[in-house]
Amino acid sequence: MAAVTAAQKRPVLLLDIMDTVVYDPFFKEMPVFFNMSFKELLAAKHPTAWVEFECGEITEEQLLAKFFADGRHVDGAALKQMMVSSYRYLDGMPELLRRLGAAGYPLHACSNYPAWWRLIEDKLAPSQYLAWSFVSCEGPMKGFRKPSREAFEACLRALDVPAAEVVFVDDRAVNVEAAAAAGLDGILFEGAEALEAALRARGLQF
Repeated sequence: MAAVTAAQKRPVLLLDIMDTVVYDPFFKEMPVFFNMSFKELLAAKHPTAWVEFECGEITEEQLLAKFFADGRHVDGAALKQMMVSSYRYLDGMPELLRRLGAAGYPLHACSNYPAWWRLIEDKLAPSQYLAWSFVSCEGPMKGFRKPSREAFEACLRALDVPAAEVVFVDDRAVNVEAAAAAGLDGILFEGAEALEAALRARGLQF
């Protein structure tokens, strides 16, 4: 299908990355790495360190130094290797993003993630499909995390488009609801096939 004209390129698509485009190893592989259950990991980790890392407030070294509340040692190199080995595209997403991009729809990441987003880029190169425009650790969204209204407002300011012209896709209902409250059109991600159907129902042609 031919690319749409500039006047037809709306809406802009904002896509969450983890568990929307790329598999997130936090819930299964990370607890296994530490020989814990997920519940045990949540109880043992520092209550704010990961969020601070996601917001760009602390460095990787500072994260590792206080990853666990009791200060136990963390092998950062091995942890990152495990994360990288676990990153993979969710089924159907590369092809769907490729077709959306080819049809002329602007595609942007909107992710709560630390500087380790570069590990994802190095392995999978999502930038071939979308721009890493909005990540909580840097750039226009630095310091803001979904579902805060400030995160969405930062995206809208940088995009310089009305909220009604933006479709936001995320696997977490709380983020989709927050986006809708900020005026964006939110879609709960439930797989590539369902996302394609939801986009076509909104009139997107690709």
